[in-house]
Amino acid sequence: MTEFVKPSVEYFELWPLLAVFGVACLGVVVEAFLPRSIRYTAQVVLALGGLVLALVGVVLVAQEVQTYDDGAARGVLAVGGTIAVDGPTLFIWGLVLALAIAGVLLFAERHLDGGVSAFAGQAAAVPGTDAETASIAANREHTEVYPLMMFAVFGMMLFPAANDLLTMFVGLEVLSLPLYLLSGLARRRRLLSQEAALKYFLLGAFSSGFFLYGAALLYGFAGALDFASINEAVRNDVGNQSLLLIGTGLLSVGLLFKVGAVPFQAWTPDVYQGAPTPVTAFMAAGTKVAAFGAIMRLFYVALGADRWSWQPMLWIIAVLSMFVGAALAITQTDIKRLLAYSSVAHTGFILTGVLGLQAADQLAVGEISSVQAVLFYLATYGFATIGAFAVVSLVRDGAGETTSIDRWAGLGKESPVVAAVFAFFLLAMAGIPLTSGFVGKLAVFSVALAAGAWPVVVAAVIASIIAAFLYVRVIKVMYFDAPVGDGPSVAYPSVLTATTIAVGAAITLVLGVLPGPVLDLAAVAGEFIR
Repeated sequence: MTEFVKPSVEYFELWPLLAVFGVACLGVVVEAFLPRSIRYTAQVVLALGGLVLALVGVVLVAQEVQTYDDGAARGVLAVGGTIAVDGPTLFIWGLVLALAIAGVLLFAERHLDGGVSAFAGQAAAVPGTDAETASIAANREHTEVYPLMMFAVFGMMLFPAANDLLTMFVGLEVLSLPLYLLSGLARRRRLLSQEAALKYFLLGAFSSGFFLYGAALLYGFAGALDFASINEAVRNDVGNQSLLLIGTGLLSVGLLFKVGAVPFQAWTPDVYQGAPTPVTAFMAAGTKVAAFGAIMRLFYVALGADRWSWQPMLWIIAVLSMFVGAALAITQTDIKRLLAYSSVAHTGFILTGVLGLQAADQLAVGEISSVQAVLFYLATYGFATIGAFAVVSLVRDGAGETTSIDRWAGLGKESPVVAAVFAFFLLAMAGIPLTSGFVGKLAVFSVALAAGAWPVVVAAVIASIIAAFLYVRVIKVMYFDAPVGDGPSVAYPSVLTATTIAVGAAITLVLGVLPGPVLDLAAVAGEFIR
């Protein structure tokens, strides 16, 4: 008989994770028992307080965590080895929490739309019915979005920290399910929002099924679900290579769906366009950070010894994502759909960094690792994206947000500051020097080149030129095209959205001019542990 061994729970190392989960549960209690009149304030304060507490916890854990091989790696395996609280995990946790704080500020914005938030007053009401009209007249809003967001943040933290396939699947589902709901809660254009939520749910369910089936096949190959055992089975060449290859392919479908890589990107433009803009901003930034953390952990830790099998697949997907994303973005007439296809192209750029995997003894003195390059790129992309979508929420007409690119004509004259900030975010996404995007692309291209993936780097440079054209096209519309009708109007935000935009722009500038501290922080994070 197998003896049951009680797992130890490292509460101090898991403090950030437990704090977010606890605040999410408290948010449900607040919804159940507090009067409607004070729920908004209570939920915002609770969410912000919990995220700040968790962020402080990340800093404290990072200072105390154990190091290995003279700082080459750091961390601890918690809860019986199912969760790896290592350097890359802590970096991703800190980044996700910082983006989540910005997301809460956008969720809490009520100044742009007549004193109510961007969320529907009654999600269950059929669009156009008396019930929806009554909820709008009463200025009701969904304060349930805050605990839903906190559960999503919990999933975003668990997903890249998972050290076995079962825990990773749980993190994937906890991350995804709240986002399916949040995508259907837009106050305006309700049918479009509900369509986006349904598409996201159905396609997400399929991708989860692929992931689970891939996990079953990998278990059949290795006889275990934890990454260390899978890695050992790969190294020992235990046979059943078909199970390994098919299982890896199916797992890749589930993970690449979350980052919107081609050919699994079909959901991206529809969901980005239909979801409430604060949800789009938070989802676009946070999900990509968490999912790429999970991708690197799976491929580097569990399947690192078999990289000659999965790298050719990622070569093809990276090149397709860059070119398909950039080419389709050029044809878009809606700014949110354009940014969605732009995110597909950025997925290809980040995958280029993932392809830069090299053994530690292969790195030259002073050369950055692929983990360091990808983590830095995720930081640059996250803050530029959430800032750009925050600006999108400001441009309006009589029906609310106006996302048609034609309606942005003349924005440079109507509101020079808003146009300049948005143009700056676009230039950062294009990788123009003195922006964070330039340093990020330089980092991922250099590690891929050092690892021998020069064809992908050449393709990435060409795709970057194509993408630069689409960003410049939007800037031309804002500054040089004649306004349509009365032209765009800009709603002045409260300090919440203004702070998000200002911080996003400041970080985008600082990381372009002084990238050293964040690159050093990513270097201190070290490698993944198993």
